[in-house]
Amino acid sequence: MRAQAQAQAQAQAQARARTRARRRDRRVYLGAHPLLFALLAATRGRGVRRLGRTLLVHDADAYRQALTRLPLDRTAAGTTGGAARSALRGGEGVLFDQEGGEHRAGRRGLSGGLGAEGVEELRSVWRPLLVRRLAPLARGAEVDLVGLARELAGSVVCALLGSTADPRELAEAAGEAAAASVRSHLPGPRRPGAEAEAARCAERLRRLLGAGDEALAAMVAVAAVNTTVAALPRAVAWCADADLWDQAADEALRPVLAEELLRVTAASPLLPRVAAADGAVGGCPVRGGDRLLLVARHAAQAHRRDPDALRPAGPGTARLVFGAGPHACPGARLAHVQLADVLGELAPYRPVVTRALVDRRAALPGWRSLTVRAGS
Repeated sequence: MRAQAQAQAQAQAQARARTRARRRDRRVYLGAHPLLFALLAATRGRGVRRLGRTLLVHDADAYRQALTRLPLDRTAAGTTGGAARSALRGGEGVLFDQEGGEHRAGRRGLSGGLGAEGVEELRSVWRPLLVRRLAPLARGAEVDLVGLARELAGSVVCALLGSTADPRELAEAAGEAAAASVRSHLPGPRRPGAEAEAARCAERLRRLLGAGDEALAAMVAVAAVNTTVAALPRAVAWCADADLWDQAADEALRPVLAEELLRVTAASPLLPRVAAADGAVGGCPVRGGDRLLLVARHAAQAHRRDPDALRPAGPGTARLVFGAGPHACPGARLAHVQLADVLGELAPYRPVVTRALVDRRAALPGWRSLTVRAGS
């Protein structure tokens, strides 16, 4: 009877921990874009739902179909490619808005730095940084993981691009460029000065990057910095709230846990696209020019399955947050290895969250500050 009671108490404690983790993470959505995510939650009962000329795609198979079989306009306003051009103030040839051979060539140019050997070389950049920045935890001090993620992302981008810019300044500029671009293109009346602010932020980023292929370099910086700063603190907060540190400490389970946390936190939860030609998605007819809101977090079952390295969703589902087919994110490997290393360094401290503030200005849902200290 005592063993049964203990097992029941443990199960209840785990359920409370998972609820705490989910509630905290939900705050980043409610704080950043509450109306948009309320709409997505209200429509997720159907795999594909049409609202006028817009299709909301929640189903995993329909999501894959849209990214792999439907011709997409990569330069349309309101899409990732359109936002990329806007953030770079008219720069062309950036990775996310290229077509055909140009797009493939751009991806090949990054494959060396983001492949297995390239990522292993980048680990020599971030691992010493992690040890140094997390050392205060051993003294009972607190560490802001957003600041850590920003410095980590900036350092990796500088190494990847061969830039001599200050990593923290570069990361700050990339974050501001993305946020300003998003603010200048939100629906409704334009905020006074939004376009000018976006132009200033883009120019600052270009100036920091210096000579070379500025468009591609700026896009890499914007993508890498903003996804890292959004995803890493959220993943650690979830791990701490759900008390998953035993899994993080296990070398065999840690890579699986990293994949699970990235699946559930979904740094880019929504992929806006525009159809370039007629077709169908999930049995729903699509006309050229229709907008598609591809809900990555729903396709990856982030709203239904909590992260668990012992019962993972599987790579076929988990990796949907990084896109699919020719539209898959080339930085997926980097994100997985990086998060696994962060979890490995944090696991001995079993940190707890002491303070969390939502970033209401960032381009992606995330924390403005997330402070942790070593647990008991």
